[in-house]
Amino acid sequence: MSSPESEHTAPGPPGLAAQAVPLVAPQLRALRRRASLTLEAAARAAGLSPAHLSRLETGQRQPSLPMLLGLARIYGTTVSELLGETVADQDAVVRAADMEPTAAGGWTYWPAGAPGRGMQALRVRVPYGSQGDIVRVHPGEEWLYVLEGRLRLRLGDTTHLLAAGDSAHFDSLTPHRIVAEDRGGVELLFVHTLLQSPTAALCLGPVIGDMP
Repeated sequence: MSSPESEHTAPGPPGLAAQAVPLVAPQLRALRRRASLTLEAAARAAGLSPAHLSRLETGQRQPSLPMLLGLARIYGTTVSELLGETVADQDAVVRAADMEPTAAGGWTYWPAGAPGRGMQALRVRVPYGSQGDIVRVHPGEEWLYVLEGRLRLRLGDTTHLLAAGDSAHFDSLTPHRIVAEDRGGVELLFVHTLLQSPTAALCLGPVIGDMP
């Protein structure tokens, strides 16, 4: 896997709108200073060169999603704040009665977290034989927990069989495939860090029909 700095060294990564750069650049600098970090210290923690981070802060480069996630962790903030978004007050609790299911590609999804966040949490039902031949690769991280049934998870060249109570946490740039092992299907808790922002139509990941 390439280093964060080596990704998207062209003028900008696909999916990150050019008009978003003026929003991101000043926030990157302001939040670094708020964290009392020098350019050199922040760059070292993020695995970037000081020159590359400086270009991000001046808008000469557009950050990739892994860069945004890494810088948010280092600065003790959220991707939304890095993007200069003002997130409306949201209820921290999601009630079961409010979880409206969405069906896509044979899978069923229930939202398990608030929208507009840096992470998206879902409860997912994967039926047997559905989308088992689809291999996915995209920016971000994924975490899943098997609630019921057995899951066959392929990460790169390695296949894992997960039972109820097992979990997995992986970089989603690793080619991955999810298959229900049993005819009764499998139910998961699923969290991913694909950026979905209402600002400037930013979206650095597939839509729900292409997940996870």
